[in-house]
Amino acid sequence: MRQIVALLFGTILLAACTKATPPQGRWEGAYDAGQVFVAARVEIASAGQVRISAPDVTDAGVASEDDRIQMRENVSARLAGGWGDVAPRPMDFDGTTFRKPGGIAPQMDYDPATRRLTLYVYLGTRPPLLIPLRPVSQFSDNPWTR
Repeated sequence: MRQIVALLFGTILLAACTKATPPQGRWEGAYDAGQVFVAARVEIASAGQVRISAPDVTDAGVASEDDRIQMRENVSARLAGGWGDVAPRPMDFDGTTFRKPGGIAPQMDYDPATRRLTLYVYLGTRPPLLIPLRPVSQFSDNPWTR
């Protein structure tokens, strides 16, 4: 009986200590809510290093559809132009949620069934924006396309 209890305890302990493997690949998406625009890219390498970029424009003076198109183009250009300068960084991953090492606030959530990431974007004191990202083989010039 003791051997069974010890085996169960060992199995539970091992499962608790096992580190989840983060998904590898590229994801992109965008957010447009009237006066807030965000374009986002995420790349997760085989070693679990994560590159994230999400330039934004907040409180944009959008008065027309032409203004909205210009804002999207501006944010998309900043995303593509700055991507080469984005350094990979470590993240803690528990199987569904990415956090900064030792951090509490979620940075991304991953749904393994759909291979979708949801990026949390924190802008000042506002509640986080949740931006759904889709997997892509290559990044596009326009992250608003679906």
